[in-house]
Amino acid sequence: MATTVVWFWDDLRVHDNPAIWKAARRGRVAPVFIYAPEELGERAWGGARKWWLHYSLQSLQESLRQRGSDLYLYRAPESLPVLEAVLTATRADALYWNTRYDPIGRTLQERVAHTFKARGIEVRAFPSRLMHDPDSVRTDSGQPYTVFTPFWKRFLQTAQVPSPLPAPERLLPPESAPPEGVSLESLRLLPIPDWAGGIRATWQPGEAAAHQRLQAFLQQAVHAYADMRDRPDVDGTSRLSPYLANGEISPRQIWHATLNASGGQWSKGVESFLRELGWREFAYHVLYHHPHTLTEPLRPEFRNFPWQDTTTPEVRAWHKGRTGIPMVDAGMRQLWHTGWMHNRVRMIVASWLTKNLLYHWRLGEAWFWDTLVDADPANNVLGWQWSAGCGADAAPYYRIFNPVLQGRRFDPNGAYVRQWVPELRNLPTEYLHAPWEAPPSVLEAAGVALGKTYPFPQVELDKSRQRALELFENWHARG
Repeated sequence: MATTVVWFWDDLRVHDNPAIWKAARRGRVAPVFIYAPEELGERAWGGARKWWLHYSLQSLQESLRQRGSDLYLYRAPESLPVLEAVLTATRADALYWNTRYDPIGRTLQERVAHTFKARGIEVRAFPSRLMHDPDSVRTDSGQPYTVFTPFWKRFLQTAQVPSPLPAPERLLPPESAPPEGVSLESLRLLPIPDWAGGIRATWQPGEAAAHQRLQAFLQQAVHAYADMRDRPDVDGTSRLSPYLANGEISPRQIWHATLNASGGQWSKGVESFLRELGWREFAYHVLYHHPHTLTEPLRPEFRNFPWQDTTTPEVRAWHKGRTGIPMVDAGMRQLWHTGWMHNRVRMIVASWLTKNLLYHWRLGEAWFWDTLVDADPANNVLGWQWSAGCGADAAPYYRIFNPVLQGRRFDPNGAYVRQWVPELRNLPTEYLHAPWEAPPSVLEAAGVALGKTYPFPQVELDKSRQRALELFENWHARG
């Protein structure tokens, strides 16, 4: 009977996993996960993603064991020699995986495919991370898209989202055992000392938890999603992003489950939610066709923009949520405590760092990469370049978020700021998003001493906005 090695990466699930499904139908299966952060360089898993990865792998192991198989774990500086050893030991004649679309993953998979095809091994890659083929969705002139709205229109016109695959009922192990692997604990993915208490209290990783979260969202929140998705003070979003990032649920599972729940009706909430899935597709579309954007702006003229690119005490205060701007501080503290931040607030904190403080978007993107449980190369880069004004479909540089107005609009009762910036919780709502505007008597009554219990703003909003605009105009005038 034929034996197939299945190389897991960011597809840590058994349902709607084409590689494991096809391998199971072919014969015996050797599922493999290789932890090789060295070959990923700066795109190795950050601290929060490593925490999630530990429990995601644990969940996948249990699912595979329930079906008669196991997940063979390896720790190595490179994946290719491990795959070679597993193929040899199991006498497998095929190697399957699900396609990656990020530049590092594509390069690695191309090298592995070339190596083993030359040795007569059947190598197959299956699409499952995206709902569209980045090479097939093009403009009328044959070019890739860099603006979301026309991309989304073309996607809806042309993309046929396949129905999700079931999980294999049974997986036959290889007749010859693979090389001895390592234990999950030996990968040392969990932090020492343990700083992940808030993340642990907030999230339950794993494939089953992903579907529980999806069903809860579809039952309770999707129809109000269009109106509530920008409100960080309510649980109005799906919070499926970490499950998508780790491949515990696929976008096509979400797509079909959403339409099934709505009876096929594209209500305002359903359309708005599926459009957000479209933004994820668009992020990978841009990264696939412009791999340099992993480190460089899509708009080449911004390569010489005079952002500051060193981590100063000012940046560290931003890390810690000590900027003196309540909405910014609430978001940064939510991020540190839970490994996640509401999308509206991500835009606010990014605008503050890149425009009010004039720091390079890469500094913020790197911090998000290390601290987000949903850190994703395409989404993270697209979001930061959008906020900085230098990427695909980007907000113009002169669009600078006012965090006070944003707070008053999207956290109107102050619940979000009071949760994450408790030293301000006793302030009246009218002053909560701008405590420096409160009269001294109000501050005293609330127990707030600016500069002591809560910092003054790092920079004045109006002056820093004007400084950013003048810098942009002078830079633009120089060409």
